[in-house]
Amino acid sequence: MKPSVNQWKVVPEIDAAKSLIPVLEQRKIPAQFASWLWEKGIRTEEELTEFFNPDVTAFHDPFLMHDMAKGITRIQEGIANGEKILIYGDYDADGITSTTVMKEAIEMLGGEPIIYIPDRFMDGYGPNEQVYRYFIEEQGVQLIITVDNGVAGYKPVKYAMEAGVDVVITDHHELPAQLPEALAVIHPRHPLGNYPFGDLAGVGVAFKVATALLGSNPLELLDLVAIGTIADLVSLTGENRALVTLGLQVFRETDRIGLVKLCEVAEIDLYKVDETNIGFGIAPRLNALGRLEDATPGVHLLTTFDEEQAEELAHFVQQQNEKRQNIVKQIGQEALAMVEQMPNHSLYVLAKKDWHEGVLGIVASRIVEATGKPALVLGINDKGIAKGSGRSVGQLNLYEALCEEKDLFLAFGGHHMAAGFSLEATLLPELQERLDAYIEREEIDLTKGKEVTVLSAPDLSDIQLEFIESLAKLGPFGTDNEAPCFLFENYQMQQVKQIGADKTHLKLVAEKNQQTIDVLAFNKGQEIEEFMTVNPLAFIGELQINEWNDRKKPQVLLKDYEVKGLQVFDYRGKKQSLTQVREQDALYVYWDEKVKPNTGDTWQYRADLAGLTPRETVVLVDCPVNSQEVRQVIDITKASRLYCFFLSEEEYYLNGLPNRQKFARLYQLTRQVEEVDIRYKLPQVASALKLSQKELIFMIQVFFELGFVRIDNGVMKKVVDPLPHPLEESPSYKERQQRIQTEKQLLYSQPQELYTWLAQ
Repeated sequence: MKPSVNQWKVVPEIDAAKSLIPVLEQRKIPAQFASWLWEKGIRTEEELTEFFNPDVTAFHDPFLMHDMAKGITRIQEGIANGEKILIYGDYDADGITSTTVMKEAIEMLGGEPIIYIPDRFMDGYGPNEQVYRYFIEEQGVQLIITVDNGVAGYKPVKYAMEAGVDVVITDHHELPAQLPEALAVIHPRHPLGNYPFGDLAGVGVAFKVATALLGSNPLELLDLVAIGTIADLVSLTGENRALVTLGLQVFRETDRIGLVKLCEVAEIDLYKVDETNIGFGIAPRLNALGRLEDATPGVHLLTTFDEEQAEELAHFVQQQNEKRQNIVKQIGQEALAMVEQMPNHSLYVLAKKDWHEGVLGIVASRIVEATGKPALVLGINDKGIAKGSGRSVGQLNLYEALCEEKDLFLAFGGHHMAAGFSLEATLLPELQERLDAYIEREEIDLTKGKEVTVLSAPDLSDIQLEFIESLAKLGPFGTDNEAPCFLFENYQMQQVKQIGADKTHLKLVAEKNQQTIDVLAFNKGQEIEEFMTVNPLAFIGELQINEWNDRKKPQVLLKDYEVKGLQVFDYRGKKQSLTQVREQDALYVYWDEKVKPNTGDTWQYRADLAGLTPRETVVLVDCPVNSQEVRQVIDITKASRLYCFFLSEEEYYLNGLPNRQKFARLYQLTRQVEEVDIRYKLPQVASALKLSQKELIFMIQVFFELGFVRIDNGVMKKVVDPLPHPLEESPSYKERQQRIQTEKQLLYSQPQELYTWLAQ
């Protein structure tokens, strides 16, 4: 049995949703998506039209945001007076694009702003008083504008304001109980504002400020808005949906040389760029800059007009991303190894000395994806301070949970799904204990991971390219508007193989009713055994089109899977894999003493089966005489994972029973010769009778049991006038007959036949 990481919620067929079908059919979208859209709250023709046609009419008045008018007036005054304006950004993709949007908007009005992207390692996240002090005292800055940060910077902002330098905060992160005393705090969810859409990314807020500054929507900046919005995983509904949809159109025709060069190194077709390319190609590369070093080159890349500089910066970004990938791989492996030793926790607090601080958020996301549980991943420095990032699931508001334990932290901030924090390393065990207690106290159920909405998959014959292409009309996809996920049930997996330079991923073929579809499973390479089970399994995934050598073919991007009931792994004929079973607590059951290795305390002999206890994983090493003994093992151990090797040194089924003519030749010899020293003459006798030595030994044993011969000190002697007996009366003959039937059933049956018998 292999449970799914997440909870699968199948979209039911909703009668009321049928009213949407005529509009869907006009757009050539399958009718089955009517209920899917209804579940999203899209229930009228007007809402459906708005969903499929996001445009500038979805953009809200920026002056509905709190302090927008005050902030715009101050920025305009600063530009008009030629003041030194500092744009203080952030080091992720949202922060880089936010900084660029604000910079270009001010430049359009004639300003010449200074930009500063804080160093993750030196400055930390958000306003830094030392940095503010430097720019105010050394550079003569007269106005500070924050983008994608600021609401958590109470003390630095207070310093600047008291120094006579106004601060205009533009941010979208969770609002703390005490806001900074800035000149203006522009935030879509400010409690004193009236902005109707609270889920803008930092770059979205920067774009609204730019719109207010310029008096119209600067559509040429929407390529940047699309990058930052997708990268920050904010809700892709409402205004964000319109920003990204239009932004993708601008991106495909962008004049930004840096973006063109970045697409080239990332092997992305600029003219076909979509939210997936940005989310998995562009955003990680921009994020890699701030994760490893200074993110400022990201702004230079997005703003340069110099083709040579753009190419140089794009290659630098690519190199940083490759470094980041290698670091993530190493830390990810170490973190997952820790998780395996922590089975009883609702949330994982994972820390190790010198883990690279810049990639810990990615590692935390990998842990959440693999386990379905929230994860806090921290690196410990030489001063004994642990600093890291956390990622959560829908059931747990991570920011609220950390607020409950704020006395432990030196600093923390974030939102529902992600957070950053630091604390003394000695407090990590207490943090783990407290968060476990918080989850239990608040009765937050994390046992089944997040809820994933899925649609029942069509028959494979109906999954054609046209069907998959129609799904793109439901995009752009992202948070709160995930791509349709389909449930595939009772599929057999074939041609399972690891792919990628380090065998991180899997490529498979799913088969049902003699029809197949290709499947890709990213980051499942270490779970290859689960897909080699004899059982049919269920999986959920997104439909895609795989293009290779000008050929297009449907495929599924696997997201999660499960195997119900007794799980059977067919390793028959693979003796070399016997010691490679990865299960830590596996019990090896054997019936022949010769197969047991010299070491190992998890091997149990058939004579001791009565002493078996329940065990999740059992390895059946060889074949018993009677197949019912296998049932006895399953019944006693209540195993849910069964590895079947059924090794046979003698190969009874393949060799069969000697035929009557062979027995007749041996019988005739025993009548003609008084005695034969079979200790020394066995090879000669076998050759004379045209038998193998194993056959001859077996046949002599049968004759001995039937009283046809006697054996004295290795000498076979004639019995005068033996009583006639059928061969079937010999215990050895009966046992061999039974072994042949058992091997036929256990060792040579078809995989599905074996599974059906074992699962009964």
